[in-house]
Amino acid sequence: MRPPETNELLLIRHAPAAHGGRLCGRSDVPALLPSAAELAPLRGWLSSCSSVVSSPARRCLQTAGALFPERPVVTDDRLWEQDFGDHDGVPFSELPDLGVLDRETLAAHCPPGGESFAAMATRAAPALTALAGQARAGGPVAVVAHAGTARAALGLALEVPSAGLGFEIAPLSVTRLRCHEGGLSIIATNWTGPGA
Repeated sequence: MRPPETNELLLIRHAPAAHGGRLCGRSDVPALLPSAAELAPLRGWLSSCSSVVSSPARRCLQTAGALFPERPVVTDDRLWEQDFGDHDGVPFSELPDLGVLDRETLAAHCPPGGESFAAMATRAAPALTALAGQARAGGPVAVVAHAGTARAALGLALEVPSAGLGFEIAPLSVTRLRCHEGGLSIIATNWTGPGA
């Protein structure tokens, strides 16, 4: 398997979160990291990354530390997961049922005291755009963040922010984007490394 190309932006969702069955956007829960041996193939494939940027969330920093043990990791607050406000920390079984919503309506939905997906995507877009520019100049660039961050990047690539909600993003998977002068193209989603 060839290493990532120099113009790739690699969005890595953190390892599974120790959320205890509760919604965790801004809840700073730890990651449930696989063993070093299990991480070795992905860690080796990522070794050519020119830089590593992470959400400040503990689960992301722990994942970044496991994947890039000898590399400096820069944090960026704009890469935090969506703020679910009053719903953060609520058991999944007790979250309100929003019913069937189209993507635009769902993206605009704001939980009490939190932010909408559309607002989160707007917050993350400048950081993602800057990192894409960095990848074009001398990447690849690894970003260890959240499912919402990867969806925001996919919406940015498709030029329709709400379109990112059409993707499921697995823990410890890589969303691979190619960075062009005119924007982003999608190479792969839910990529889990060599041999996957």
